[in-house]
Amino acid sequence: MNEHVQAATSDPLFNPLAPEFIRNPYPHYERMRATAPVHLTQHGMYVASRHADVALVLRDKRFGKDYPERMQRRYGPNAMNEPMFRNFALTMLQQDPPDHTRLRGLVVKAFTARRVDDMRPRIQAIVDENLDRIIPLGKMDLIEDYAYRLPVTVICDMLGIPQEHREMFYTGARNSGRILEPVPMTPAEIQQGNASQTMVKMYFDQLFDLRRKNPGDDLTTQLLQAEEEGSKLSNDELYANIILLFGAGHETTVNLIGNGLLALFRNPDQLALLKAKPELITNAIEEFLRYDSSVQMTGRAALEDVELGGRVIPKGENVLCLLGSANHDPAVYPDHPERLDITRANVRPLSFGGGIHFCLGAQLARIEAEVAINTLLKRIPNLRLDDAVNAEWRPSFVLRGLLRLPASW
Repeated sequence: MNEHVQAATSDPLFNPLAPEFIRNPYPHYERMRATAPVHLTQHGMYVASRHADVALVLRDKRFGKDYPERMQRRYGPNAMNEPMFRNFALTMLQQDPPDHTRLRGLVVKAFTARRVDDMRPRIQAIVDENLDRIIPLGKMDLIEDYAYRLPVTVICDMLGIPQEHREMFYTGARNSGRILEPVPMTPAEIQQGNASQTMVKMYFDQLFDLRRKNPGDDLTTQLLQAEEEGSKLSNDELYANIILLFGAGHETTVNLIGNGLLALFRNPDQLALLKAKPELITNAIEEFLRYDSSVQMTGRAALEDVELGGRVIPKGENVLCLLGSANHDPAVYPDHPERLDITRANVRPLSFGGGIHFCLGAQLARIEAEVAINTLLKRIPNLRLDDAVNAEWRPSFVLRGLLRLPASW
């Protein structure tokens, strides 16, 4: 499809913040894969919708983050003067080697398979304590009251955030992840984002002071000591990456649990199967990740001219990798990719990204979702959703998740 025609049409193939797209992006992805698998959007960025193309971009060294240049192309030469863009540029998520290698190396030890698996008893205890409190009530919002509290508690534990400080994290408004969206932000949204950054920075400055005076066995202390011992981390890098770890440590896991539960209750046969065979939970989590990924997209920039899906992506151009679309590509999942099947074999979703930016917390998110979903179904076997059909989705595309999911028993 000619990209100039595509840009001019009133019904673009890729319109990610449209209500119908947020409600169910998968038919739109199917149309893209069939008609224009790599094309230029009305916002001047290429999108890749097929599994093979997405997987290549994620792993090929000819693509990188090139974040400051991308922001300047998008928002003008002064973009990096905005605090929210400047801070985000310092996160490992938006860095290329060698800075990415240095930053990731400082935190990777906290996410080793052994350390994460050692957290299972703590995760189980958090889930059980929460259910002990909730079960007598006979109803709850599965997002706010259940899915949200677990990963927030776990990441607060990991970062050494004191118990007496946590209530604001449980009750605070959830970050929409607007900075991640492919639709450019308005000046008002940028101003609001800058103000929010200032407020959050004030808290974490206090946390850094506390952990300098009272070191603990936590990631914040670990990163502070790395900074002070070898100047491996600037103060701005420390702040940016702690904020990243906090947000990434809970946002996507909340959505994984919520999206997985909704998928089960919309497919009663799969719900009954998992209740009868709880040992299927590990494979079920992979299928939830594939079926309705909590992260729908990630971006890269071409570091040189690259051919992709029969198109040449010029150096410096952005490519949006549609993870949710790749996970439904029949070329990889030929047996009805639109169906939920918790026994599906060889499920390897791209939901955690790939290459050097593969999600550090992938295994932690899997374990949290396993414990949360299996324990819920075991302890409240007569749980029912108030309305499984008309789910309320958050008004965001990249971080796909529910606003609320009322349930009772």
